[in-house]
Amino acid sequence: MVTTVGNEAKFEDLVTNLIYLERDALAAYEAVMDRLSDTALIDEVGRFRDDHRQHLEVLTEMAHEAEAEAPTEGDMKEMLTTGKICVANLMGDGAILKAMKTNEDDTVQAYEQAAAHDNALPKSKAFFEKALADEMRHRDWMERTAQSL
Repeated sequence: MVTTVGNEAKFEDLVTNLIYLERDALAAYEAVMDRLSDTALIDEVGRFRDDHRQHLEVLTEMAHEAEAEAPTEGDMKEMLTTGKICVANLMGDGAILKAMKTNEDDTVQAYEQAAAHDNALPKSKAFFEKALADEMRHRDWMERTAQSL
């Protein structure tokens, strides 16, 4: 799925949509952790979930500073991000991680676009670049690990 997050004209809308994205990601991570059978995988995915929690904290603070909306729940995309995980559950841990990798593809793209956003301040761009590096690390691990299962 291709995301449009990061292409917003207004910085405030960008931050709000990134918050939605992170909330959806957190819901997907919870779904993954509930379905994986390997505790080592659960532990690593839990660390990635914690990265998303930290991203959400920074984005929420950013929203308050920019007087942007700071949603307290995910949006309709949450059903898509978690639905893939539920279906993949029928095929085991490798399929679950492959499904989650597709969610990370969207998150990587969103932060790439956010880091290049014309109205982002240097402080926010630095955060977007850090979050992008986290998301790329998550995605790469999920791809490598899914292939090895």
